[in-house]
Amino acid sequence: MEVLFVEYPKCSTCQKARKWLEENGIAYTGRHIREDNPGAEELKQWHEKSGLDIKRFFNTSGILYKEMQLKEKLPSMTLEEKYMLLATDGMLVKRPLAVTQDRVLVGFKEQEWEEALKQG
Repeated sequence: MEVLFVEYPKCSTCQKARKWLEENGIAYTGRHIREDNPGAEELKQWHEKSGLDIKRFFNTSGILYKEMQLKEKLPSMTLEEKYMLLATDGMLVKRPLAVTQDRVLVGFKEQEWEEALKQG
């Protein structure tokens, strides 16, 4: 299984997730979210594949999210506007993300990752 691991290397949760992937022998391709932010179309595909509410893709505890007062603004935005907004800055996107052919995991919850990524 090929896993795209989208992370911000300074993020402690991302570091835990990367360590978990390595300890469990799960091959992955790393991607620095700030240097290679996903585009709106990619985010749309991930969102649809995840089955999650689009709000889960926002880093709601991030400084940028708070500075932009997105808690107040998001409810009145269209889905397309939300994809475009997320595509403007990787720091708005919740991380880490684990993207496989048929799943997208947002944030690191060890049990969820274990069920989705460990084979056998």
